[in-house]
Amino acid sequence: MQEEIESLHKNKTRGLVKLPKGKKAIRCKWVFKKKKGTPGVEELIYKVRLVVKGYSQIISVNFADVFSPVVKHSSIRALLSIVVMHDLELEQLDVKTIFLNVELDEDIYMQQLDGFTATEKEDYVCLLKKPLYGLKQSPRQWYKRFNMQSAKLVSTPLATHFKHSSALSPQSDDVIEYMSHVAYSSAVGSLMYSMVCSHLDLSYAVSAVSRYMANPGKEHWKAVQWILRYLRVALSTTEAEYIVITKACKEAIWLKGLFSELNKDLQISTVFCDSQNVIFLTKDQMFHEKTKHIDVRYHFVHNIIARGDIVVSKINTHENPTDVMTKSLLITKFEHCLDLVGVHY
Repeated sequence: MQEEIESLHKNKTRGLVKLPKGKKAIRCKWVFKKKKGTPGVEELIYKVRLVVKGYSQIISVNFADVFSPVVKHSSIRALLSIVVMHDLELEQLDVKTIFLNVELDEDIYMQQLDGFTATEKEDYVCLLKKPLYGLKQSPRQWYKRFNMQSAKLVSTPLATHFKHSSALSPQSDDVIEYMSHVAYSSAVGSLMYSMVCSHLDLSYAVSAVSRYMANPGKEHWKAVQWILRYLRVALSTTEAEYIVITKACKEAIWLKGLFSELNKDLQISTVFCDSQNVIFLTKDQMFHEKTKHIDVRYHFVHNIIARGDIVVSKINTHENPTDVMTKSLLITKFEHCLDLVGVHY
């Protein structure tokens, strides 16, 4: 606690003033947490943070809007790919006082913390100069953990024996009561985040279990637990695939720009597709009667292909690694898809 207070003083986060008339001072509190390190490598770390009770802030009074800076997940995957390709060393940097590097635009007053009240200035309040954790102006991120350490490991995100249906939703009072204490929505939300960041192989499994978030049953929860155990180690139509390949081309163009900024001579010029119909559609200006309703913004793919910026090429179904994102697979096929993208556990 003393170390946290000294850090706040060192970074000049606040000053003591008399509370102006008509103003209210926000309260604060200590938040304690145990951070588990890598077993056998890092010891248990005890952390403490002074947090402002930002939920008492009033919009247009002491904050205008909320902004959470987030990294583009494609950037993470691209950088990790570069590290693997060139056999580089990757280090993670944790900025302990990240919010203390900017100034506040608003006048925000905070009560002095019990036990750390300034002598002879007990009736003063803190005028914050820099954002502290908990303010609406400071980004907040929630972490959820699920205790699956003792669970048996599995080889695929979702086994073929799982049958998903709304008929499996709770029917009796006992099951309804049981599921009311299960963190189903939180678990699926965490899985979605993992899928978007790095685990594209979870796409199909997460889409399956997320359909029943409103009223999940025990069988749905078992499927979620199966996915969590795996972590330890739409039906394709011409329209849907055409939209997806358009987005893939946009992503490829963006990555080319990213690699250019990183001074990496990595050329991304080919996008693979297993649908011959979609490939024809990306090259043929004469749209079929059944596809002319597709939003015009997706047709820009014709221009970038015509310029030669991107080439769309056919990929054999047996060599298509994206099957892990669209369907439930047998172990052999699933492992083959992981090999295709260089994922090993």
